[in-house]
Amino acid sequence: MADASRASAEADEHLLRETEKVAVALGRMFPGLCEVVLHDLRDPQHAIRAIENNLSGRQVGDSATELGLRRIHDPQYPSVIQNYPNRFPDGRPAKSTSIGIKNAAGEYIAALCLNLDVSVLSPVTLALANLVATDTENREQPLEALRNRNARELRQAVEALSAERAATPRSLSREDKKALVRQLHQDGYFDSRDAAQTIADLLGVSRATVYNYAK
Repeated sequence: MADASRASAEADEHLLRETEKVAVALGRMFPGLCEVVLHDLRDPQHAIRAIENNLSGRQVGDSATELGLRRIHDPQYPSVIQNYPNRFPDGRPAKSTSIGIKNAAGEYIAALCLNLDVSVLSPVTLALANLVATDTENREQPLEALRNRNARELRQAVEALSAERAATPRSLSREDKKALVRQLHQDGYFDSRDAAQTIADLLGVSRATVYNYAK
């Protein structure tokens, strides 16, 4: 019995090592664009086994996501969840796909997750907004909370103004960032309480810097 258990564990570990090669290759194929994370679901408290092209700020050894926990508790949970809307901690929109990996016994032991940074596509052409959009229904209707609607419009304004300069918000020069902030201030976007922090996250600068630029 012990031998069978050991053989099963070794087979699982072999499967994880092989999947890790896939994660590394995918991440290095799309540098700066797609984060690839391999979760070891056998150890949910320290699930992240590998992270390539780190865009979310997570680290190896961090815990499993809610989606990973669902797979651990339900072997019938869908093995592939594709192209769902997501967001990085700094507010950048993402398009994600999660692939569950089962062993020979039909248990989920790993998940391979891809998180595409769709914000970097905006300089190519604003028309791509339709491609990466995750909810086009009732586009003209405001969201329930004024604060959420302002945040959405603010992100769109920052990305549009950056695209006019053929750049992403974070890759703008200091002078262009200053000009963009002043334009947003002039257009009334600073009326929202959290506007300065949202702009700071999008531009990759501090909140104090945003207020400096707005003077």
